[in-house]
Amino acid sequence: MAITKVSDSNFEEYLAQNEKVIVKYYAGWCGSCRLIAPKFNKLAEKEENAGITFLDVDAEKSPLARGLAKVNNLPFFAAFKNGELVEGFPSTRIEAVDDLIKKL
Repeated sequence: MAITKVSDSNFEEYLAQNEKVIVKYYAGWCGSCRLIAPKFNKLAEKEENAGITFLDVDAEKSPLARGLAKVNNLPFFAAFKNGELVEGFPSTRIEAVDDLIKKL
C-alpha cells in the first residue's frame, strides 16, 4: 500500500476512516528521516501489512497531528487503532517500527 502524506487539515479524518494506522513524523531538515524513508516504504508495501494505513506527516507543518502523538524527536513513529494512540516513539530502527505494527 502506498504511503499517504497528510497534514493537520486531514489527519483526524484519516484516523477516523481507518482502523489501523502507522504514522511517520518527519521534517525536511532531518537527515535520519530521509534515511529511514525507503525502509518505511518497504514496510508499507509488505503484503502482511495490507490492512494498515501508512501516513507521512511533516511535523513542522502539522502541530495538531504532532500533538496527538506527543512527538518529542524525529523521526517519530506512532500507531493508532480506531482513532486512539496505541504507542509512539522516536526511532531510526525500522525493526522497532515493525514491532509497533505488530501491536495493532
